[in-house]
Amino acid sequence: MGADYDSKAATGALYGTNIGYLEDQEKAAGAAGPGWREFFGNGMAAGPRPRPLPAAAAAPAAGYDAGRQLAVARLVDAYRLLGNRAALIDPLHIEERPRHPSLEMAMHGLEEADLDRSFTTDIPGLEAAPLRDIVAALRQMYCGQISAEFMHITSPAIRRWFIERYEGVRARPPLSKEEKLYVLERMVAADALENYLNRRYTGQKRFSLEGGDALIPLLDVLLRGACADGVKEAMIGMAHRGRLNVLINILGKNPHELFDEFEGKAHRDEAGSGDVKYHMGYSSNLEHAGNTMHMALAFNPSHLEIVNPVVEGSVWARQQRRGDADGASVLPVLVHGDAALAGQGIGMEVLNMSQTRGYGTGGTVHVTVNNQVGFTISHIKDARSTYWCTDLAKMAECPVLHVNGNDPEAAHFAAKLALDFRKEFGQDVFIDLVCYRRHGHNEQDEPKVTQPYMYGRISKMANPASHYAQQLVEEGVIGAGDEEKARKDYEGKLERFETANPLATEGSVSEFIDWSKYKPEKNDWKAKCRTEIDAKRFKRLGGILSEVPEGFTLHPRVAKVVEARAAMAAGDADLDWGMAENLAYASLLEEGFGVRLSGQDVGRGTFFHRHAVWHDQHRSGRDGHVHIPLERAAAGKAPVRVVDSLLSEAAVLGFEYGVSLTSPDMLVVWEAQFGDFANNAQVVIDQFITSGEYKWGRLSGLVMLLPHGYEGQGPEHSSARLERYMQLCAEYNIFVCVPTTAAQIFHLLRRQMVNNLRRPLVVMTPKSLLRNKEVACPKEQFTSGAFQPVIGETDEDIAPKKVRKLVVCSGKVYYELRAARRDKKINDIAIARLEQVYPFPHDAFEAIVASYPNCKQVLWCQEEPGNQGAWHRIQHYLRRHLRGQELRYSLRKSSASTATGHGAEHKAQQLEIIEVALK
Repeated sequence: MGADYDSKAATGALYGTNIGYLEDQEKAAGAAGPGWREFFGNGMAAGPRPRPLPAAAAAPAAGYDAGRQLAVARLVDAYRLLGNRAALIDPLHIEERPRHPSLEMAMHGLEEADLDRSFTTDIPGLEAAPLRDIVAALRQMYCGQISAEFMHITSPAIRRWFIERYEGVRARPPLSKEEKLYVLERMVAADALENYLNRRYTGQKRFSLEGGDALIPLLDVLLRGACADGVKEAMIGMAHRGRLNVLINILGKNPHELFDEFEGKAHRDEAGSGDVKYHMGYSSNLEHAGNTMHMALAFNPSHLEIVNPVVEGSVWARQQRRGDADGASVLPVLVHGDAALAGQGIGMEVLNMSQTRGYGTGGTVHVTVNNQVGFTISHIKDARSTYWCTDLAKMAECPVLHVNGNDPEAAHFAAKLALDFRKEFGQDVFIDLVCYRRHGHNEQDEPKVTQPYMYGRISKMANPASHYAQQLVEEGVIGAGDEEKARKDYEGKLERFETANPLATEGSVSEFIDWSKYKPEKNDWKAKCRTEIDAKRFKRLGGILSEVPEGFTLHPRVAKVVEARAAMAAGDADLDWGMAENLAYASLLEEGFGVRLSGQDVGRGTFFHRHAVWHDQHRSGRDGHVHIPLERAAAGKAPVRVVDSLLSEAAVLGFEYGVSLTSPDMLVVWEAQFGDFANNAQVVIDQFITSGEYKWGRLSGLVMLLPHGYEGQGPEHSSARLERYMQLCAEYNIFVCVPTTAAQIFHLLRRQMVNNLRRPLVVMTPKSLLRNKEVACPKEQFTSGAFQPVIGETDEDIAPKKVRKLVVCSGKVYYELRAARRDKKINDIAIARLEQVYPFPHDAFEAIVASYPNCKQVLWCQEEPGNQGAWHRIQHYLRRHLRGQELRYSLRKSSASTATGHGAEHKAQQLEIIEVALK
């Protein structure tokens, strides 16, 4: 092209990443010719400006060729964007990685003769250099044993930061002799532990880290760096691979405890069912650089990535407890497997949450232990459709650092860079540690059955620690026998049951939440606790919940709701469900309990009943202007958050569970848009919510609100799958309740916090009942009374001695039964409502049965089909309290689907249930 060229023809080859080069040309446009002047005159170089180059590099040299200069700029960007495709990061060298065509000089119109020509770049230290040096530097930085991906990020500030911090040291900052020795000590510790366990417990599963040993020095430098920066807590989530190694060599767990787990010994202070050793969590303190940082490893089931949202929720709660708005005080670290990260959708869901207002935690450091194989796949193309397992990081514009697992110094640098990035920008960052697993999926596996080529290579390789030790011998850092001496010293510590990481100490009590008062006996759910509020509080809080700020314009429909609430607050009208629920939250906030509501439509409520958040109809902006009456009720005494969540169930419910693990004084509520949407979070429910206490001793007071009721809305919007929760009920692990009045939901929510018992609460909430006037309750039921696990007959014209049949039910079918009974003028059938399905209220139910001395039949009535609902789980409870009565049932016939999608058929089924029950 020459110094003067056709600007229109060249425009297509220029893009945002060339901005540094273009700025230099803009400065020199006068000397470069009219073509450049026309280009810059059109404003094509407008936009964020990176740092200026030195003045000496700004003026074009003699014989300046703008076309070739532009080609060099394209070549630099090609390496930044695609150099990772040719990087030497696979320690096994399994697949030949051909250089991408964009990395060839010829692709950009450059020739061998250009290698000795000088060009300008924005590479630190190579602002003006021969092309030969430029290409050598690019290959070192992007095609060696470490490579970076950041050009997909649209922020010029982040791209410039990476250029300065990554390229400024040529991706290989020098380590001192002391640093190298420390890295070696950590590598030897990682390998020696695995070898020791292999000898002592041959053939037992431990999901060895061997092959990915560099994870230990990586995490070590990451956590020590965080501690030195003043971070107060670090929360780690990881699956099985290398977990035992992290427990011993990072968190300082005593080897004696681990050995007992291998030998199947339970400690006296352990309760519940327990879990396998590679699911267990741990906590300790890290003391470094004059600071102390609390570290915790989250308990994790075999569902691998599902721990991710739990960790993020716990981190959020810890940050809130510290009043940390930007996330600087608590660091989340997630360690992934390559196949799980790419294959399990929860990874994308959690990443999608990372920068949202309700779920952000100030950036997470992700580390992938990239074994280059899933479970038993024979080719990487069977594991994913993307080039890298970390490619989902690009969705949220997260930088990625790819590291050869046999290069612990590269891992050392990556950890420091990742921590600094998180500190600077408060965003997620990924480290892809490309390695292998020496023993296949586990120590009982024979990996050559499915990966003969890979494991043929692995069997011939020295372990990573020895590989690095040999490097240090060649550098003259250590002697030939130093590695073996370090191994023997480490194994001696194991034999003496000494903690392997002297930096880790027992956790300080000040860093723990005192859960002791929340650990009563299992039957203490029956303990009396006062949930009523006095008339003065009722009036004050009711006024707050119905007072519209001056100048605030409500939507007309919301205005009617608020106007009705004002009448309720004054005692002139009964309280509906929405008012009762808000009153429960407001009263808890006033007493110092925090409240967090989360769900896809939780602010107004899916069925337009809650209206915890009001939107001004006349304020501009996407967010508009909102008023949250609960914030005024809290008056600064306790935190309140109402979060309309992203369209996720699994990640959001996992997050809220994590919050509940760390916040016993906060009512944490997740509401499903429809009850059966919780199906998408079944792993969270099964593996954490209903079993976490008995596997790991982890208490949670999480509340799940699941809209439930058969109203002709088809199979997806009828059932919250009550039967699934009933199947999971045992050992008083959760509460399952089906409240049918406004006062009942008020007292139930308050009981969840006022009672010192912390167990999850699953509530089958209504839909049509939310506006049913029969559900509304007078003021007196809030200023007195309590939650009733069973509600007996309430109609005064049903005489106990005349009752020949007792119908027992749960939920909205009660109102349909009562209406039909009144229409038929039946006075010898009583109806009782089972409001707490589990734990079953034996004493209260027995008293109701005993109150009808002439009753001949007890009938269970439910809307759900016979193979669903509560019937199969509670029938033996009902039989226990019969006094010679016959037990029968009325329900829909068993069905593969929860409900019909035809309105007429639904009505006919519902009518039949009522007819049979009252026959």
